[in-house]
Amino acid sequence: MPQLFAQPSLFSRLYSGKAWSMLAAALALICLVFHMLNLLLPADSLFHVSDYTVALTGKILCYAIVALAIDLVWGYTGILSLGHGVFFALGGYAFGMYLMRQIGMDGSYHSSLPDFMVFLDWKTYPWYWQMTDHFWFALLLVLLVPGVLAFVFGYFAFRSRIKGVYFSIITQAMTYAFMLLFFRNETGFGGNNGFTDFKRLLDMPITTPQMRMALFILTGCMLIALLLVSRAIVTSKFGRVLTAIRDAESRVMFSGYNPLHYKLAIWTFSAMICGIAGALYVPQVGIINPSEMSPGNSIEIAIWAAVGGRGTLIGPLLGAGIVNGAKSYFTQAFPEYWLYFLGLLFVLATLYLPQGVLGLFEKLKAGRRAVKHSDNNPIEKA
Repeated sequence: MPQLFAQPSLFSRLYSGKAWSMLAAALALICLVFHMLNLLLPADSLFHVSDYTVALTGKILCYAIVALAIDLVWGYTGILSLGHGVFFALGGYAFGMYLMRQIGMDGSYHSSLPDFMVFLDWKTYPWYWQMTDHFWFALLLVLLVPGVLAFVFGYFAFRSRIKGVYFSIITQAMTYAFMLLFFRNETGFGGNNGFTDFKRLLDMPITTPQMRMALFILTGCMLIALLLVSRAIVTSKFGRVLTAIRDAESRVMFSGYNPLHYKLAIWTFSAMICGIAGALYVPQVGIINPSEMSPGNSIEIAIWAAVGGRGTLIGPLLGAGIVNGAKSYFTQAFPEYWLYFLGLLFVLATLYLPQGVLGLFEKLKAGRRAVKHSDNNPIEKA
């Protein structure tokens, strides 16, 4: 029993108060600096941060939240999901419904219905669009829609003891099925075009620099809050049970714990985190469509965690920044080679960086400490 709940030592220094204070200070500084350089400096200034940079960084912060979610289920519980993209997209669609209602009569057809419904000759909103014009109800949907889907799916999957590659395959099948469903016009979600052309948020213009900066800062604050909550989870007894399930699920069962409850809880919580990320993503990017549910996107989420270092909380965030920063560059400079680069990055990380980029930093620090220790030890010198 003592070994079963032993506190993991890997990257233990990341959980010190000093490390987390530095991380929170860094994110707060980024938000403050971006605010000053974007809104207070003229566009022709050398230090001006453009609206495009703010939007791109905000998008990467949303991806970092998703990477945190996948780390909780894969890095700490050993559940490799290739379907987290559907939870992210559902959160985006849930909030996108509210944003579409905020357009009001300002659409191309000057109707109270969204343009795609007018084009398809719909006369009224379908029943599942009711109350989506209320902001509080939209926030509720952002949490409940991905959470309920994850709970139902996870309950039957975990109760059947589906795990490993089989679980990964059915999660990928789930996201592919939802993508095909949302591509259909009759579902009432805009078909292949999805939701776009947003006008307002809380009755305020959504495209102003002030609103974009507010969304950017809100995303950074949400990332910090979710990091702190996740840290509290993984360092608690609940988190140690999750780690034990990852390493030896049979021993956990023989010790009197039901893995179903723990796996289902963290799986549902992870899906809700993705829903929050999707809701923050949509107003900053300005569009949500079924392509966000593609299996390729979910695989890319797993790559973020693998590249950064899963099971560390901070590593996947780093991986999301590295991969999406490289994606932003390569898709503009060498668009035809981006997928080759992504595949190469994943192969190299798997072969030579099994603990990710963060693990490489830890090895380098350990090597420097060993050299310093040998230099200060007169016996070893002799």
